Amino acid sequence: MNTNNLKELKIGDLIAKIPIIQGGMGVGISLSGLASAVANEGGIGVISTAAIGMAEPDLFTNFLEANIRALKREIRKAKELTKGIFGVNIMVALSNFADMVRTSIEEEIDIIFSGAGLPLNLPQFLKGTQKTKLVPIVSSGRAASIISERWLKKYNYIPDAIVVEGPMAGGHLGFKQEQINDPEYSLEKLIPEVIKEMSLFGERHKKSIPIIAAGGIYTGEDIYKFLQLGVSGVQMATRFVTTYECDASIEFKKAYLDSSKEDIVIIKSPVAMPGRVIRNKFIDDVNKGEKKPFKCPYHCIITCDCKNSPYCIALALLNAQKGNLKHGFAFAGENAYRTKEIISVKELIASLLEEYENASNRSNSHNNG
Repeated sequence: MNTNNLKELKIGDLIAKIPIIQGGMGVGISLSGLASAVANEGGIGVISTAAIGMAEPDLFTNFLEANIRALKREIRKAKELTKGIFGVNIMVALSNFADMVRTSIEEEIDIIFSGAGLPLNLPQFLKGTQKTKLVPIVSSGRAASIISERWLKKYNYIPDAIVVEGPMAGGHLGFKQEQINDPEYSLEKLIPEVIKEMSLFGERHKKSIPIIAAGGIYTGEDIYKFLQLGVSGVQMATRFVTTYECDASIEFKKAYLDSSKEDIVIIKSPVAMPGRVIRNKFIDDVNKGEKKPFKCPYHCIITCDCKNSPYCIALALLNAQKGNLKHGFAFAGENAYRTKEIISVKELIASLLEEYENASNRSNSHNNG
């Protein structure tokens, strides 16, 4: 496979042979299994920390400890399975955000990706350690600029890279409902904004900050298109769900395989953000006004209105991960319905590289023609 024209992705002193980051997917969809498989192929794997302790027996009585224990175990497991690069995704909206960040840094994780809110104080946890890179996930040039200025002023730290996530992503979205289908907010529009902001910032501080495109990127052709816009890499999540190594149950993966374009819908999540999901009976029931009674084990997302919510989002996502879709639903990106089979991460990466190569060759012959 000739990948000569596919550049490596450099984040600080880390060099990924393939500029593909597997996006973090919670609850429990991307753990050590998937993250290590992607890292072994030369990409960057990501463990999602959202409610990572959900399978621990003492979760309800000892929420904070259970999550720390589970995170340590997943990071150590991934280290046994790969010598490649992998990170964690830690949402700012998690009420145990600080615990998850501290634990990841203590375990010497390569990268922390952090979105779902502005990670304004993330560098304070480093305490002088150089190992862990910090990468905010943003949905506008303005957010990228606010975070970078704040980190520099308060911590003398510049982001090691920035992920720009557009409105076609799966799960919780950093957009208002009316922005999701507005072309003004498309990833193609957002990327030049962020590149402009960050190159001005980078020039002032003599540092080049890699920009990574995320949200709805599905094929090697998409990767080619976004790299042509000037990003250094892409983040893809949905595409990795239907791999053997993905940590979700087979029923969860089948929800992707069986879905049609019409099944991919936007819901109002209990955590006050729109979310993209695969519609099923659970979603229909909630839309009809049915309540799914629950006890809140721990106020896990700061913005969650757990008193008035018709269901517990963490429990619904955990049920889905285990394959119990009667009592939950699958988060998914805009393109989830395009998945047709379960393949290995190795096969997936090989096909993405081949599609990238074909798109690149077509473009070159078109330009030379």
